[in-house]
Amino acid sequence: MNLDFQLFGPAHLLILAVVPGAGAALAKACRRSSRAGRRFRFGLGSLMALNELAWYAYRLHSEGFQFPGGLPLNLCDLTLWLTIAAVFTLHPWTFEIAYFVGLSGSGMALLTPDLWAPFLSYPTLYFFLAHGTVVVALLMLAGSGLAAPRPGSVWKVFGVLNAYATAVGIFNVAFKTNYMYLCRKPAGPSLLDLLGPWPLYIVGCEVVAVIMFWLLWLPFRSRDEVATPKSTIKNARP
Repeated sequence: MNLDFQLFGPAHLLILAVVPGAGAALAKACRRSSRAGRRFRFGLGSLMALNELAWYAYRLHSEGFQFPGGLPLNLCDLTLWLTIAAVFTLHPWTFEIAYFVGLSGSGMALLTPDLWAPFLSYPTLYFFLAHGTVVVALLMLAGSGLAAPRPGSVWKVFGVLNAYATAVGIFNVAFKTNYMYLCRKPAGPSLLDLLGPWPLYIVGCEVVAVIMFWLLWLPFRSRDEVATPKSTIKNARP
C-alpha cells in the first residue's frame, strides 16, 4: 500500500461513511417510487459497467494484454459483473451470489484496500469507485425490498464460492499467479494477517465467509420468522 494513503485516516473514514450512506439513501428513494427506483437501478448499473470497461481500456492502453496475470479472475471482478446483472434484472440467483460474496468481499476490500498507486491517481480512484458501487448497489436492492436472498441461499452461495475458488486455484497453480490471494497474502496490511500463515489463512477465510454470510442473512431470516406464523395459519384452514 502506498504511504500517501492512511489506513483509517480522514479520507478513508469518509469513504467508509459515504458508501453505506449512499446505499441507504438510494434504498429509501427506491421505496418511495418504483419509477425512480428503476431509474436509479439502471443509472447505477450503467455507471458500474462504464467504469469497469474504462478500466479495462486503461490497462490495455498502458500495459497491453497481460497473460496470465492481467485477467479479471479475482472475486471482486466476478461479483462486480454479477451485481451489474442483478441491478438490471433483479434475478434472484444472481442477486444472492452478488449479495453474500459482494458485500463480504468488496466490504473487506474497502476496509483494508490493497492499493498499488498513489491515493489521488486513477487506479486508486477506480478501486474505490468499483468496490464502493458494488456495496451501494447491493444495499440499495436489499434495503428497498427489490431483491432478497431466499431460504437456503447461504449454503448454496458458499458452495458456488468454493467451486469458483477451486477453479481459480487450479489456474494459479498452472500459471504461477495469485488470484484471490490463494497463494500469498496482499503486500499491505489486511484482515488475512489475523488468520495465520499460508495455507491456514485459507481455512480461516472459509470460517469467516460462513459467519459473514449468516450475518448478512439475519435481517431476512427475521422477516421470514415473522411471516411464518401467518402462512402456517393460512395453510391450516380447512
